[in-house]
Amino acid sequence: MGLLALMLLVESRRATRPTADGDLVLLADQDRSLWDRALIDEGQATVRECLRRNEPGPYQIQAATNAVHADALSSADTDGWQILALHDQLLVVPPGPVVALNRAVALAEVQGSAAAVAVVDGLDLDGYYLLHAIRADLLARLGRVAESVLAYEQAMALAQNVPERDLLARKRQALTGVR
Repeated sequence: MGLLALMLLVESRRATRPTADGDLVLLADQDRSLWDRALIDEGQATVRECLRRNEPGPYQIQAATNAVHADALSSADTDGWQILALHDQLLVVPPGPVVALNRAVALAEVQGSAAAVAVVDGLDLDGYYLLHAIRADLLARLGRVAESVLAYEQAMALAQNVPERDLLARKRQALTGVR
């Protein structure tokens, strides 16, 4: 049931993930008015049913996280503390460095980028492009532009597909003005 809820909530945003040209659109930049409300309602109802069972697993917790995002009218309206609490639960079921990386993103939203960078820098995920992409974003928020540019370049070198590399290149270019 948790996987079904997660799939419904993820699918509800499908139309807003790419631009018409195929560029990736991050969650914070998606037009939430275009999200499929029927899928969100079904996904949230399924999450509530999972919560009543009180047998949390990774899919149920991920679905609950997506439900919190779906409740917010904008990225700024998202309940960051609730997202962080759900990521804290994910650190237990199942733990791992990618889960910790995702939690660091939530941590940045409520406690700031410096706290998140400290977590990210302690993770053993050097070959994972998202570690470098997230680190680059956090460093940029802190005004550490030169370090951010280097992290974007590391992420681009590790990214597995063109849309991901293009997104990273656009973010780097926004910092440097260089293509």
